[in-house]
Amino acid sequence: MNVKAMNSQALAREVVPPTRLPPEQTLLDMLYYMKLTRELEFRIERKLYRQGKIVGGVYVGRGQEAIAVGGCIDLRQDDVVCPSHRDMGAFLIRGMSLRSILAQYMARTTGATRGRESNMHMGDLNRNLIAFVSMLGDNVPVAGGVGLSFKMRGQDRVALCFFGDGATSRGDWHEGLNMSSVYKVPVVFICNNNQYAYSTPLERQMAVENVADRAEAYGLPGEIVDGNDILAVWDAATRAIERARSGHGPTLIECKTFRMTGHSAHDDAGYVPPELFELWEERDPIQRYERFLTERGIIINSGIEDLQTRINHEIDEAIQIAEKDPFPDPEECLRGVYYEGE
Repeated sequence: MNVKAMNSQALAREVVPPTRLPPEQTLLDMLYYMKLTRELEFRIERKLYRQGKIVGGVYVGRGQEAIAVGGCIDLRQDDVVCPSHRDMGAFLIRGMSLRSILAQYMARTTGATRGRESNMHMGDLNRNLIAFVSMLGDNVPVAGGVGLSFKMRGQDRVALCFFGDGATSRGDWHEGLNMSSVYKVPVVFICNNNQYAYSTPLERQMAVENVADRAEAYGLPGEIVDGNDILAVWDAATRAIERARSGHGPTLIECKTFRMTGHSAHDDAGYVPPELFELWEERDPIQRYERFLTERGIIINSGIEDLQTRINHEIDEAIQIAEKDPFPDPEECLRGVYYEGE
């Protein structure tokens, strides 16, 4: 069996289709955030990085936009999100401004880390966004701890935790899942299974067929959805969120998708068979969703064009502002690092 056939077969395994639809305004909001995510990351990776205005690592989620948007769109304001490096939609939905995100990448003082770096290691506790670091997977026990604190305080809150398939082979991932299941904490774990952990394909990472298969060992439900179908992601996420709120504990959702780029901006993905890109291009989550909306009469083609024009304008304006924001003073790198008293 060739690579293309094997990949098609893997996607065709037991995935859960959507059973219902969100309200019309939510349907339109999801299109906006998916398109905003893609355009923003296109500007970051293909424009600003290549112009030398961003120095360092740039990691995007092209082809994976449906997962963060579908997962986060119905969260409450006081819920918590632990995103990873391909979940830009989560930052946008939770209210981080385009200016602050762009300033973060360009190491300006108005960025989330106040100019300490030019990367996506960012969060905002005012928006209940917990920052991550490069040891991807370490946010799983953090999310478990957040959920445990909700339970101990009797709070009606839920945490969403995102990670890639590679993270599920780390020890802290397994420890976090086990602890979360034992204490039945209100956390939803969402895996962006994009088939590659940097350059390592899934079949070289684990012996089980699906990431969701690992849930059974810890006594929690594992569900597989088509990660390129935003309605399927939304359906699974909202059911898991409600389950968590009801006191029934965590859920592991595996979203089958594909990374339509290299691991980062400097990686040409030469280790990926070219036919896989062709195969998954046909399953592009935004194009699929646009077809769904137009066929249902929820939006017309000119409305999609107008939306893209609006997004372009919003990003153009944010770039112009962020580029004028100042770089930090050198002394800033030592502030907030060591304890300085009350």
